[in-house]
Amino acid sequence: MLDHCPGAANLRTPTLTVRKCPQCGEEVEVFSSDVAVTCSRCGFVVYNDMESCIRWCRHAKECLGAETYGKLTRGKKP
Repeated sequence: MLDHCPGAANLRTPTLTVRKCPQCGEEVEVFSSDVAVTCSRCGFVVYNDMESCIRWCRHAKECLGAETYGKLTRGKKP
């Protein structure tokens, strides 16, 4: 049995993706643990569209820890 779910690995140990701001084209660094990042050039908010286990797994809060779980679910409906 695993200590933690392998599906949550990118949330506990964030990975980096560089995306282009849809407003101005600036490169924006988005970590897998970010909900949203503000573009440094124009201020546009780039949202992380990654779906993760926190949306459906009943053990997500325990697996990720209360702080990370709260950060990723703030303002979202289950």
